[in-house]
Amino acid sequence: MSGKRLSIFPLTGAILFPGLQLPLHIFEPRYRAMVGDALARDRRIAMIQPQDMREGSPLFDIGCVGKIEDVETSEDGLYNIVLGGEQRFRILRELDVTTPFRQVEAELIEEPIGEFLSSAERAGFENEARKFAEAQGYSVDWESIAQLDDVALINGLSQIAPFDAAAKQALLEADDLNQRCELLIQLMEFFGRSDPDESKVTLQ
Repeated sequence: MSGKRLSIFPLTGAILFPGLQLPLHIFEPRYRAMVGDALARDRRIAMIQPQDMREGSPLFDIGCVGKIEDVETSEDGLYNIVLGGEQRFRILRELDVTTPFRQVEAELIEEPIGEFLSSAERAGFENEARKFAEAQGYSVDWESIAQLDDVALINGLSQIAPFDAAAKQALLEADDLNQRCELLIQLMEFFGRSDPDESKVTLQ
């Protein structure tokens, strides 16, 4: 099976969903080279989580391709970029490359179209989200939350939620919106009972 060649940015705790944005500060020389290469080609970078913190760690199977929508370059060569999520992908194999950044061959995942929650699912989710936010001490603009469509709500909270890397990966890998919503509720119930300092991860 042949697939698409992708330059990858392995980053623990950071996931990207189609239709959402992810701001990144790029300072390591190899990833500065990757951004420069992407800007010279199609502006695309693939976000994926490594399975652990070791250099060259194995990668999780699924990530998301992002397109550089905004870029700022400092005088010392650092980048601030905003990636716009386009499509999830599944790794077929890692490639043997001479570039300082890793590359993979991957297949793009067809995303479901026209997904929505039932009124009961939406109400149940918002109720659990309110309890979780209160338990964690978060201040939330619930009026703005109520204006979001189901996909933006579930995927958006999955992307920024203060869960560990494995939990965030499970959210990304969920087959559809209903499964992701159900899993998100389970995670809020679990992490809401945990010590907040133990359940949070630092997103970069």
